[in-house]
Amino acid sequence: MTGARAPGPSRWSALRQLVVMSRDRLGMMTAAAAGYGDAVRIPVGHKTLYFFNHPDTVRHVLADNAGNYRKGIGLTHARRALGDGLLTSEGELWHKQRRVVQPSFQAKRLARQAGAVAEEADRLVRRLRKQIGGDAVNMVPAMTDLTLGILGRTLLDADLTPFDGLGAAFDAVQNQAMFELTSLSAVPMWVPLAHQRRFRRARSELQAVVDHLVAGRRDDAAGRDDVLSRLIVSAGQESDPRVVRTRLRDELVTLLLAGHETTASTLGWTLAMIDQHPEVRERLREEAVAALGSRLPVHADLRRLPYTTMVVEEAMRLYPPVWLLPRQALAADEIGGYRVPRGADVLVCPYTLHRHPALWDDPQRFDPERFDPARTRGRPRYAYIPFGAGPRVCVGSNLAMMEAVFVIAMLSRELRLVTAAGHHPEPEPMLSLRMRGGLPMTVHAA
Repeated sequence: MTGARAPGPSRWSALRQLVVMSRDRLGMMTAAAAGYGDAVRIPVGHKTLYFFNHPDTVRHVLADNAGNYRKGIGLTHARRALGDGLLTSEGELWHKQRRVVQPSFQAKRLARQAGAVAEEADRLVRRLRKQIGGDAVNMVPAMTDLTLGILGRTLLDADLTPFDGLGAAFDAVQNQAMFELTSLSAVPMWVPLAHQRRFRRARSELQAVVDHLVAGRRDDAAGRDDVLSRLIVSAGQESDPRVVRTRLRDELVTLLLAGHETTASTLGWTLAMIDQHPEVRERLREEAVAALGSRLPVHADLRRLPYTTMVVEEAMRLYPPVWLLPRQALAADEIGGYRVPRGADVLVCPYTLHRHPALWDDPQRFDPERFDPARTRGRPRYAYIPFGAGPRVCVGSNLAMMEAVFVIAMLSRELRLVTAAGHHPEPEPMLSLRMRGGLPMTVHAA
């Protein structure tokens, strides 16, 4: 195999790196990029991770040679928690799942769903108005409830509000998935650890939700274009009822988790950034009033909200909802002049890529203007990948952007949200980049 050996910490640091990975995953990736450059070999426990942090190498792994890479560390381990849904599946199963859900994300259908997004956002605004002058509201669960409601209406054509335990169940799934990552799946699932017991209960609760949704739709799924109906029709082609039930559980649980968690994360971080920059908040409000007046937005309004879009894009640069893209090499490869052996775990980290000092001026600063079209010319295509890239780019990216832009515009027009005194948002890298401790904010009239 040609290519040089990538630089990195000594093999003797493997145990210490494993501890660091369990406690400070963002710190580990940031330190690796700062200390060793754009290609780093990181020993972790009994594994060696190959970390690449340059647009050219990112393009190679995620797009140009994507056929040589399957989902890697973290997501392969998360399969024990999530099953074989669209996030973790591989090969022909993944292609089949993607073909089934893809039509539900087509532009014409999304345009028809804009009204549902705006109505759900309006309900949130009206609920928050009642909190003006009151106690702080934790905006993280508020955003989670909002995005779950939008997902139910736009993708499932179903009301998810009766399932008030979904948030806690998904927390248990996320915790288990990250435990699988940091333990490298070395602990059997039957070991009665507290979080494993919570996960088993959560999986049973989520199975019950899936069974309820499927039972209410099974008789009239044919001919409907929502994701739930399409999945029911597709899974029904299996001959074994147990396989049908497992497939529907894996695919719907993955859709429910990935379809709301990343957008909720983006909205939370965007609200935190807006509060820290009053000049941004004022400009957002001016744009929303000029573009929308007092009415609800429609799909055509997206092009009338360019600054709002830039604000969301900049929040996703600093706090990408999917902070790590792990892959595993099926065959030996050479990436950026460095050799990568067969079976190696390869990491792409949007969090560090989006803060690369050679790609972004003053990368730690929140500056929506950097996404002005006049400033994006010449920027490498793979310098900014909040939704991933290549064949496995997020299928719901357009819906997520419509949600985020509409919600931020409507909140900015009506309200001023202020982070509670003494609270400082901190990132918590789970499957998505969450906020540790939530985001308590007081509500004021705009």
